Parts: sequence; C-alpha cells; structure tokens
Amino acid sequence: MSRIGKRPVPLPSGVEAKISGQTVEVKGPKGTRSFTATDDVTLAMQDGAVSVTPRGKSKRAREQWGLSRTVVNNLVTGVSTGFRKELEIQGVGYRAQMQGNVLRLNIGLSHDVNFEVPSDVTVTAPKQTEIVVEGIDEQRVGQVAANIRDWRRPEPYKGKGIRYKGESIFRKEGKKK
Repeated sequence: MSRIGKRPVPLPSGVEAKISGQTVEVKGPKGTRSFTATDDVTLAMQDGAVSVTPRGKSKRAREQWGLSRTVVNNLVTGVSTGFRKELEIQGVGYRAQMQGNVLRLNIGLSHDVNFEVPSDVTVTAPKQTEIVVEGIDEQRVGQVAANIRDWRRPEPYKGKGIRYKGESIFRKEGKKK
C-alpha cells in the first residue's frame, strides 16, 4: 500500500480542480496547470479533495498511485503558493543583476554571462549576491536554478561559485609544503 497515495490532496481556498477522464486541471490565484494520469490509476473528487486510487494490484499501478498523487499535490501547491529556489553567490567580485528579461552574471569568467530567463519563471536579484527563482511549475523552477548554478559550481578549495541557499560544500585542504 502506498502511504503517500492513500491521502487525498486537499484543495485550499481559492483553488478549484476539474477532473475529466484521466486529466485533472487545477486553477488557482497564480495560474492554471493540468496533468494527465496513466490508465493505471483513477482520479476522483471527494469532499473538496482530489483522491487517487490504483486500478488493480500490479506493481506499475502501485508505482503510478504514489507518483500521480504527488504530481497532483505539486499542481495544487504551485497554483496556490508557488515554488521558490534561492541561490547565493560567493567569491570576490562575483555578482548578479537583472536587466529586463536577462540575468547578468559576473562570476570570474573573461566575459559576463547573460542568462535569458524563460517566460514561465520569474528570476530576481534582491542583492548582488542573491538570486531568487520563482514559478508555479516545480520542475521548471528547479531546472532554471540548476542551469544558473551550472555556470559556476562551487569549488571545494575556496568555496567560490553559485550555490543553493543553505547548501554545504565539502571543503578540501590545499597542498602542504
């Protein structure tokens, strides 16, 4: 039995869900998202919550049960509160700033990096050493944050680079004479 799949997904106030066949469409204050489940699970509305149940007892049906419930929960969370990833920049002279729809990174390369921000994600730089990525799709927010981080990953000797807020970097000791 899936412990995650057993719990129905509650809908907070201001969020509506419509189920038609295997597709659930969720509308909220931040936008609209939809998800089409596989034929291994059944979607239903019960008491203002979306419940997912497996069809049959096959291994695939049980796998899809928990997965589908989690995806529906992420849809509800995305349209109600949204998702957010925070990055911090460490290094002398390293900084970031927004110029229109372009994130300009000065991270120790011979040139500035101009990162085009996708239209479905919002990127802000409240300080020169902080970057905030927000959106309603958890996968897109995480992917954009990972793409920004890939320009200069934190290195283990001095810790310079772009890291997630709160991420700890394993530090190495340098050469000894």
